[in-house]
Amino acid sequence: MKVQCEICPHHCKIEEGHIGLCKGRTNQKGKIVSENYGRLTALSLDPIEKKPLNHFYPGTSILSVGSYGCNLKCPFCQNFDISMVSKSDIDSTQITCEELIAKAMELKSIGNIGIAYTYNEPLIGYEFVRDCARIAKAQELKNVVVTNGYICEEPFKELLPHIDAFNIDLKCFTEEFYHKLRGDLATVKHTIELAAAECHVEVTTLIIPGENDSEEEMGALSKWLAGINPEIPLHISRFFPRWHMQDLEATPVKRVYRLAEVARGNLRYVHEGNC
Repeated sequence: MKVQCEICPHHCKIEEGHIGLCKGRTNQKGKIVSENYGRLTALSLDPIEKKPLNHFYPGTSILSVGSYGCNLKCPFCQNFDISMVSKSDIDSTQITCEELIAKAMELKSIGNIGIAYTYNEPLIGYEFVRDCARIAKAQELKNVVVTNGYICEEPFKELLPHIDAFNIDLKCFTEEFYHKLRGDLATVKHTIELAAAECHVEVTTLIIPGENDSEEEMGALSKWLAGINPEIPLHISRFFPRWHMQDLEATPVKRVYRLAEVARGNLRYVHEGNC
């Protein structure tokens, strides 16, 4: 019997023993569960600015963890080696929430402020993020989520009280391009609005030559973001050829800086990335 997943707008109807489009959620005995629950493919103590979060406890470090899978299919994915694979395609280590929080606590002495759920799309492993975040919060650790923002409202609202900061990818500002990525702009905009009303939010846009690099689009994007709060930091990042876009040239540095100038016409904090 197929069961519908309610975490993201794909609403995958998954047969027993099969996985959804994200490669991280499965039907086990008639219940949708996170197959990648507690399965880590990456763990590192990173500068907070690497998330990127430039205005959330700058100068500190955060224990960053990732698993596998993603619910978007961006052909330019910069982390495709973990985000576009299944459990059988990559080595992973099983860890409990308690073990992860203990590790984060151990690292406090060298500047760790908490846990960042990142690298792949962390919210396809929604239950692990939620469970860890609850325990971490009780231990006065900060919780950070780096996400594509493609999640349904109800589970996102349930998670919000436990999260201190988000970096949310805003891939572009047209529905047409989002549809190519198997997502939609309206959902991501709503996620940003919900998050910004509750906690610290920074936004990242990766600039793909010929796709989302017009001054008009950046003007519209930054104006919309300013309508929520002109002090939301925007990171405008340079694309490098990866995965299915290896035949495309890297974004010209001058283009990134020009689009940053456009965004500064609407926003107070704009940062160029990967330049």
